[in-house]
Amino acid sequence: MSTSSTSSTTPVSVASSSSAGAAGGSVINVSSLVSQLVAATQGPQQALISNQTEAVTSQISSLGTLKSALATFQSSLSALDTPSAFNTQTANTSNSSAVTATATSGAPVGTYSVSVTALAQAQQILSNAFTGTGSTTVGTGTLQLSLGGTNFSVTIDSSNESLSGIAAAINSATGNPGITATVVQGTDGAHLLLSSTQTGAANTIKVSETDAGGALAALSYPDPDPNNPGSDLNYKVETAAQDASYSIAGVAATSASNTITSALNGVTLTLTGTTTSGSGANLTDTPAAVTVTTDTSTIESNISAFVTAYNALETTFQSLGGYDSSTSTAGPMMGSALLSGIESQVQDALYSVVNTGSATYNTLASVGIMTNSDGSLSLNNATLSNALATNFSAVSQLFSGTSGVATSMNSLLTQNLSSTGSIAAKGQSLTAQENALTAQTTQLNTQMAALTASLTQQYSALNSLLSSLQSTSSYLTQAFASLPQVQGTSNA
Repeated sequence: MSTSSTSSTTPVSVASSSSAGAAGGSVINVSSLVSQLVAATQGPQQALISNQTEAVTSQISSLGTLKSALATFQSSLSALDTPSAFNTQTANTSNSSAVTATATSGAPVGTYSVSVTALAQAQQILSNAFTGTGSTTVGTGTLQLSLGGTNFSVTIDSSNESLSGIAAAINSATGNPGITATVVQGTDGAHLLLSSTQTGAANTIKVSETDAGGALAALSYPDPDPNNPGSDLNYKVETAAQDASYSIAGVAATSASNTITSALNGVTLTLTGTTTSGSGANLTDTPAAVTVTTDTSTIESNISAFVTAYNALETTFQSLGGYDSSTSTAGPMMGSALLSGIESQVQDALYSVVNTGSATYNTLASVGIMTNSDGSLSLNNATLSNALATNFSAVSQLFSGTSGVATSMNSLLTQNLSSTGSIAAKGQSLTAQENALTAQTTQLNTQMAALTASLTQQYSALNSLLSSLQSTSSYLTQAFASLPQVQGTSNA
């Protein structure tokens, strides 16, 4: 009775894949045998390293996802984590045909009476008529022009000596501070119209020439000489240079521009018309009321964005550290002390009771931010609007105070995201593990290369010995076969 046994170990082939010759034939396929032996030794160790590397790589990727999600959420806090973030003002006016207004952060809240008696104007002057059209020759020389004390020169020669050429030369002149020249054709001839782009009484246009009283003298416009009333008759003033005249709360002021930024801190007034009507004894003034108020709509929008950003962060927390029962899949950071620690810190700040000076509005829930069963937040806009209208200061302190929700969250996130924070420390640890695994792979490959060389040498020597024995066996077999046959005797 015989017994047989089976083994789960994969057999190692030692025979040559080619037919063995009688003399000098290969007995062992050394390359195949060594390859199988090395693979059997290397496989389990490499599989372990590969599995560990895959796990570390997954953790590094997950850490990057967490860091990105926290940074994105932190950006939403910048609109809520300082008291100045709640200094959002808006301005309205009762008479936009006379004055409009805008307000920036920190503008004083209140209502201001604004009267406008005159608007700032830019000067415009029209020359006397020149016979013919704009292409008719005027003369050559040099024109010196100025606007509000800024001078520039224009050379007039044979290439631009017409009125149209002079206008083009003025418009393209280097250093022109804002004088625009246009030729206006009329029944009496051609006129040169000079217009300033700068308003204000000081921004007047002046023109002089250097052709010693030649043809260009007809374009000069010096300061009017009080002793010679006809000295400025080369031009007619179409629009006088003029400052704006206005008053705020009865305080009179003037401005070279119709845009006024320095009268009220943080408020820009744009004058568009006058508030007066009639003249003389019948002059009446109906001031415009400019009202600066807190822009609660912007704050509501910022708080809504905060809720949305938190919900995105909570989704990331769940995907990284949660468990999906429908797919029986655990998040890549499930059980991570780092993840649970950061999530706990964020939620502690989220649900904290803040000293706002109000017993009514001191939690997020009290201003309409509620927690849903899945951990996300929802915002009741009506409750928030009522809180802002009832106690704006308390809502501001709830988010931006020293221990406010947004302030606390920003502080803890800054700490965790810093180069010395918990995330950076974890990242360095994982990188070290990854480098160590890479080193193990390199070391294992070196060891297997040495093992390959050693086994190849051993089995090559064995193969040579076996081949020699095979040759000897073949020789002896042939030798014995060639010996004479011994004949036996038989009896008759």
